[in-house]
Amino acid sequence: QVQLVESGGGLVQPGGSLRLSCVASGFTLDSYNFGWLRQAPGKEREGVSCISTSDGSVVYASSVRGRFTIPKDNAKNTVYLEMNDLTPEHTDVYYCASTLPLQLTLIRGSYNHWGAGTQVTVSS
Repeated sequence: QVQLVESGGGLVQPGGSLRLSCVASGFTLDSYNFGWLRQAPGKEREGVSCISTSDGSVVYASSVRGRFTIPKDNAKNTVYLEMNDLTPEHTDVYYCASTLPLQLTLIRGSYNHWGAGTQVTVSS
């Protein structure tokens, strides 16, 4: 059974950093590509970043480029989202999701398996 479990969210002050983790089970990390998407109340879920677990290619939304990175650890079957220099605009629920191995995409509809999400709140 495919399962994605996120962790690492919480409350952080503006300018701070967080690292989110997404542990995959039921399949190996190189079976899919993985992405992080975020959603605020009343808004559409939007892509933040995506990584190809076969060759490490990545894509970032323009709003997070230079602040966020998406490393992975195949041995731990885990994908991370490292977030730096956070602002209140980054306050959202962050979701980990998997997509087909040939897709490097930020489009929500391209993802087929989802985690439950983890809340990130940036506030002083």
